[in-house]
Amino acid sequence: MLTVLVTGASRGIGLALTESLANRGDVVIATCRDPDSATELQALAARDDIDIDIVRMDVTDFASIEAAREEIGDIAIDVVVNNAGVIGPERQSTLDMDFDGWRACFEVNTLAPLKVAQVFLSNLRLAEHGRILTVSSRMGSLSYALSDKIAYRSSKAAVNKVMQGLATDLKGEGIAVSVCHPGWVKTGMGGQGADMPADRSAAGLTRIIDRMRVADSPRFYNYDGSELAW
Repeated sequence: MLTVLVTGASRGIGLALTESLANRGDVVIATCRDPDSATELQALAARDDIDIDIVRMDVTDFASIEAAREEIGDIAIDVVVNNAGVIGPERQSTLDMDFDGWRACFEVNTLAPLKVAQVFLSNLRLAEHGRILTVSSRMGSLSYALSDKIAYRSSKAAVNKVMQGLATDLKGEGIAVSVCHPGWVKTGMGGQGADMPADRSAAGLTRIIDRMRVADSPRFYNYDGSELAW
């Protein structure tokens, strides 16, 4: 049984991953910006046969991350999953960029995952084999040279590099760090024309969590467990 913290747990992949982990007996700390409006997450957490603790946390507000850490306290957390993310502004090409929207995209997709990892590092150090998994995207791979959604792509390329660096810095402590591509998923971000339902992606991410080892850190995983080029 693991204790897993999931950001952006109120919908989409985060909600599906929370359910996947809880259904197999893991304790899930499900964080989201507004627990009061997270009706699906609340309904899931109300089940008697699973263990989900909902915690308010806005990943763009560093004070909110610190407050969530204070609420959770000094418990061992086996896995931190940086799932919260945004697609970015409507205008995001190299020829027509909403720069304010690009900056906001980086705040969620790049800065926040590192801040969450730093704030909860003391909890990960209490676990036997701490793990940090950041939900990235194949669209951030430098070997995947398309130019649409460039704000999103660049934020994911950046977080990949950040997590590479974090993996290097934490390897000596036995904490594994990797990133993953969740697939093209039918969510509010992915749209209904996507390839797969969220529960299929979540099942794949759950298997990745189980296989993460510091000796293999860092890796860029596809949702099916195969490796992708950075």
